Amino acid sequence: MPRIVLATLNAKYIHASLGLRYLLANMDRHGGSGLRAQTQLREFVIQQRPTQIVEELLALEPEVIGLGIYIWNVVETTQVVRLLKTLRPGIKVVLGGPEVSFETGEQEICRLADHVVTGWGDVSFPKLCRALLDGPQPLMKVIAGEQPALEALALPYAEYTDQDLAKRLLYVEASRGCPFKCEFCLSSLDKTAWAFDLDVFMAEMELLYKRGARNFKFVDRTFNLKVENSVRILQFFLDRMAPDLFVHFEVVPDSLPNRLKALIAQFPAGSLQFEVGIQSFNPEVQQRISRKQDNTKTADNLRWLVNESQAHVHADLIFGLPGETLESFAAGFDRLYELAPHEIQFGILKRLRGTPITRHTGEYAMAYDPQTPYTILQNSTIDFVTMQRINRFARYWEMVANSGRFAQGLKLLLAPGSAFGNFLQFSDWLWLTTGKTHEFALEKLVDLLCEHLTAVRGLADRDVRDALLADYVASGARGRPHCLAELLGEIRLAAPVRAGKHGADRQGRHVSQQMGHREAIQKAAAAA
Repeated sequence: MPRIVLATLNAKYIHASLGLRYLLANMDRHGGSGLRAQTQLREFVIQQRPTQIVEELLALEPEVIGLGIYIWNVVETTQVVRLLKTLRPGIKVVLGGPEVSFETGEQEICRLADHVVTGWGDVSFPKLCRALLDGPQPLMKVIAGEQPALEALALPYAEYTDQDLAKRLLYVEASRGCPFKCEFCLSSLDKTAWAFDLDVFMAEMELLYKRGARNFKFVDRTFNLKVENSVRILQFFLDRMAPDLFVHFEVVPDSLPNRLKALIAQFPAGSLQFEVGIQSFNPEVQQRISRKQDNTKTADNLRWLVNESQAHVHADLIFGLPGETLESFAAGFDRLYELAPHEIQFGILKRLRGTPITRHTGEYAMAYDPQTPYTILQNSTIDFVTMQRINRFARYWEMVANSGRFAQGLKLLLAPGSAFGNFLQFSDWLWLTTGKTHEFALEKLVDLLCEHLTAVRGLADRDVRDALLADYVASGARGRPHCLAELLGEIRLAAPVRAGKHGADRQGRHVSQQMGHREAIQKAAAAA
């Protein structure tokens, strides 16, 4: 039986905790020989019952349980800790992670636990475990994590199991930290970005690849900050291109030198994804939250990525930033939409614990939900009712636009005029019509979109049905939306057209759109 158990509650099974694997890899190096052999890793998902999780943990009879705490799992993990301390108060419970690295005195989970390691835990957690097992017992409950030089850390990639490689996203990092100071982000507290030794890191990537790894998600906040390193990493994956390879990077939007473009352009469709943080196109808001971004270069780079590469582009916007109005956000949204990224990730501002965004609370009357995920409720420029409308907009946008199922229907919905205004009209109508933001069957959503476009927007019935038919056939769905029943009766549905090389169906649908819905219709008709 292990004396130490490392555990966390992931949002989904496909996620694999990089943080816990760092701790596991460094147990011997920073806690003393033999500690790794006494440690096991257990991962759960937030959908599991707390009693089930506790039963599995207690069956291992550990002396120490270390739990990774994040904004998405703190509520569920609090119940787990409460049960652990009720059933086995002698087990030492140690917390770590971003959610408990700040404001520890205000959190019930921190009160229930025996110790909390704030900040970096790679060195401090193994040292704490050694003290808890062998003494002397630590005097402090809250322990400030020690930040070592990166070369002092053992890398965690050997801790990914064969099952992880086969069925899960693998999180990797070539660097930590961020030099930028965007106040809504915890990385704004970093003084700079630190790069791992690239030779050592690339050797680890080679080992993962040889073991069969094909899904790599880089968690670096600024992948393209150091161009020499970015070039080498991209070339590594280009040299090992395979039908099922998928690589994800988060990039600085206004920095895309020609050396990177030359490599990006060589990646085939479905193999490369970029998360591009725009957040706001409003210069006044950008300055207010300490975000440095050249909007012209950002737009030029996005345009190049969409038109000159086959990378999947996922662009982020945040609603609710201090001083942003509905009108200024709409203008930024429309500007981004015109650049045609494959997905616009519509986020609502959250007050992450420890972030400097709190300095605007008084001046801009920022009111946040006290429960996770601490979403903005209202501020001086956006009232609560409007914020609720935008929350629904974000949910519907995810279902309709980002799903990749409505390429042709979306073009009708968002034009002419303001894409934001048109979708907000649809969002308001959908809420009034259904009273729901979840649990829409695809067929019901097709019928609702058809009704809105014809009855509310007054578009030609045949144009709308032809567009939605193209979308529905391309999606590969096999049902019978009421508005398409007659048209679908004329063809036999073909198999869905998807890239799907990396198991990401939604991106596959976006790639299918690039292949053309007309081709999908032709294939379906030919099969009839």
